[in-house]
Amino acid sequence: MKHPAWDVLTAFEAGFWSQGLVVAGTDEVGRGPLAGPVVAAAVVLPPDARLEGLDDSKRLSPHERDRLFAAIWARAEAIGVGAVGPRTIDRLNILEASRLAMMRALRQLGVRPQVVLTDAMSLPGSPFYAVPLVKGDQRSASIAAASVVAKVLRDRYMVELHRQFPQYGFDRHKGYPTEGHRASLAAWGPSPAHRQSFLSRFYDVSRAAASRARR
Repeated sequence: MKHPAWDVLTAFEAGFWSQGLVVAGTDEVGRGPLAGPVVAAAVVLPPDARLEGLDDSKRLSPHERDRLFAAIWARAEAIGVGAVGPRTIDRLNILEASRLAMMRALRQLGVRPQVVLTDAMSLPGSPFYAVPLVKGDQRSASIAAASVVAKVLRDRYMVELHRQFPQYGFDRHKGYPTEGHRASLAAWGPSPAHRQSFLSRFYDVSRAAASRARR
């Protein structure tokens, strides 16, 4: 897949950079899985970062993401990371949990951004001037960089979580509702890492529990 050229991917940032403003991009990963946290990153890039091949993390191979992750950490002016776990997701809902993760990431930055670019996400009540961009992770280098950081860190966390709950295969599907994941839920029931509010959409929790009790 051909990825956007750096000058194209920084078109939104360029206007703010020309005014001497500090621009951060923020994005989250993990809204769809049945298990694990939602993870957000915030990244402040310098205009000369020139991260070749940068794109929305979903359009990158694992190898490309790992390469860019290292380059982003080496060249970014600031990086912040925030996460929200399953119980808070259940309490708030996934949209509000995603916003909370983004706010946590932004507050972790070592510099205060004057402009925050988001992937179509508003940040009501926040102290930041936020600019939501539709498909922002494909149109903004700052947002794309945040998506890569969040994706790599969440995937690594899910691999670690697999060691605690190996029966679910978190290292393979990262908590997403694959056929194998649904089968393991039917066999073992949910773990503490699962989002209870998500489960009824994919299998009958009470029926699965009754089936296990009859074995």
